[in-house]
Amino acid sequence: MSSVSGQEPVLDVITMGRCSVDLYGQQIGSRLEDVTSFAKSVGGSPTNIAIGTARLGLKTGLITRVGDEQMGRFVLEQLAREGVSTKGVVTDKQRLTALVLLAVESDKTFPLIFYRDNCADSALSVEDVSEEFVLSAKALLVTGTHFAKANTDAAQRKAMAIAKGNGRKIIIDIDYRPNLWGLAGHAAGEERYIKSDKVTAHLQSILADCDLIIGTEEEVHIAGGTEDTLAALEKIRSYSKGTIVLKRGPMGCVVYPGDIPDALDKGIDGKGFPIEVYNVLGAGDAFMSGFLRGWLTGQPHETSATWANACGAFAVSRLLCSPEYVTWEELQYFLKHGSPHRAIRKDEAINHIHWATTRRKQPDELLAFAIDHRKQLEDMADKIGASREKIAPFKRLAIQAIARVSGGKPGFGTLLDDTYGREAMFDAAKLGLWIGRPLEQPGSRPLRFEFTQDVGARLVEWPVTHTIKCLAFYHPDDPQELKTEQAQKLRTLYEAATKSGRELLVEIIAGKNGPLDNTTISRAMQELYDLGIKPDWWKLEPQPNPKAWDEIGKVIDANDPYCRGIVLLGLEAPAEELEKGFKAVAGKKHVKGFAVGRTIFNEAAQEWLRGTISDDAAIAMMAEKFDTLVKIWRKARS
Repeated sequence: MSSVSGQEPVLDVITMGRCSVDLYGQQIGSRLEDVTSFAKSVGGSPTNIAIGTARLGLKTGLITRVGDEQMGRFVLEQLAREGVSTKGVVTDKQRLTALVLLAVESDKTFPLIFYRDNCADSALSVEDVSEEFVLSAKALLVTGTHFAKANTDAAQRKAMAIAKGNGRKIIIDIDYRPNLWGLAGHAAGEERYIKSDKVTAHLQSILADCDLIIGTEEEVHIAGGTEDTLAALEKIRSYSKGTIVLKRGPMGCVVYPGDIPDALDKGIDGKGFPIEVYNVLGAGDAFMSGFLRGWLTGQPHETSATWANACGAFAVSRLLCSPEYVTWEELQYFLKHGSPHRAIRKDEAINHIHWATTRRKQPDELLAFAIDHRKQLEDMADKIGASREKIAPFKRLAIQAIARVSGGKPGFGTLLDDTYGREAMFDAAKLGLWIGRPLEQPGSRPLRFEFTQDVGARLVEWPVTHTIKCLAFYHPDDPQELKTEQAQKLRTLYEAATKSGRELLVEIIAGKNGPLDNTTISRAMQELYDLGIKPDWWKLEPQPNPKAWDEIGKVIDANDPYCRGIVLLGLEAPAEELEKGFKAVAGKKHVKGFAVGRTIFNEAAQEWLRGTISDDAAIAMMAEKFDTLVKIWRKARS
């Protein structure tokens, strides 16, 4: 498709209208008055749809406004992570980003409060609509609620005129919220239908220009001006030749590409998916995303409807809106395999695909300076006669050493502990380093967690960008009772990581408790995979020969193709020995880098704790050793 102006579209669809930060109560079955904690996500119908369609493989953009503050930046950063073009998002320096608060009181009651008084997206104006940006997409989606104010109405009409005048498709999500049309009080955010001749007339003035019209029965009633659904559809058809899609909740949807039949179910429908309802908010936006994935790529209406129904089913089975919308890989798995669970959120296989295809992007290489050692540095300080209070500032010097080597480039990281590494973590975060944090009690076998065994409660305090690291001295030939106890600990940790949305690195050291052969580590990994433990990362010791790495690779390929990969540990080996280990994995696709500690810091730590070298000398000594390992690694890989 090309426009009169000759501009070729690079996007599939641009959505336009509301944009907010949603705060969803995490206590299910609770009144909003009693909610004590909230989950934060990007929201607003067109913003949800932009993210939902991007997750399904379409190229999408958004026209809206956000505030010039932390919530606005959160929205922009999340859109960028999702692959949504933000060229049409204006940062409003006078207004705040809109907020929405919601509780799931029951499967039918969802108290909802809109904080939209003079918010950023409600100030969208015709000046914010770029002809060039509108024409960069094959289709434009507008939303009913953004016709409720004069300035946003004018902005959407301008975008529609540009699109229509240049042969682009126009989609309307009727998106009727009486509250946002000024027809209900602040406490009536969940109200979905109030009759209004004014709103009906307003919407009918738009319909003629629309190629696709989607709404629930209540939304079709407001657009058609009657609560007789068939009559409302007939009225809409009298204004528009576009395809009409009637959303019917648990009954799926019906598509009417032409004349309206004499019964609602005589249109075109798709496959339905019986699902336990957990939260209906955002389900319509997920439905729209699925339908657009089919409609914009030329699929039959039955296929588009099936995809839409499936996307809506996923949404009602989960709490949040856009963060929990289905990805293309996830959708394909579900359509092929189905799920034994009516509550999809309980399906571990699907949840893993969702997590792996929505987690934050990481560089394909991870070069980490591990300075999470506690016991080793305590023993060193005690032996030298230095105060253990010096360990924390030494770890800050280690971060400065990383900074000298990394130069701000991606792919560098560190392992840091909560005991002595708290301030160093702040330094590492400012540098944008990958951060892994240990949870294990140092040296424990059987595995115990440090500080508390309730890791779920502990993880709540961790930044989402921090990766959980857990070392287990696990050998597949250990006594069964010991293996079971350790594996159950790791399973508990995996469940906590999954629930809290944190990445997990599992470190396995077997060589200290038995012989290593070509299958030792691969057997250990398989035993953990058999328990449903799928770490994002593995951290493994050097192997006796390349065949061992081949076996490890086979286990990962068979159990988790989404695994980020393996990093090598050092075990205090000299650089020459590490070089041999690096060369041994040079052609192994799963090995992504290293996490080495004592090889880098031992000498500097001893001298600095004794007081025989300065801070700068310690930094320089560690930076030199770290840089040497980086160069050895990259030479081996090249």
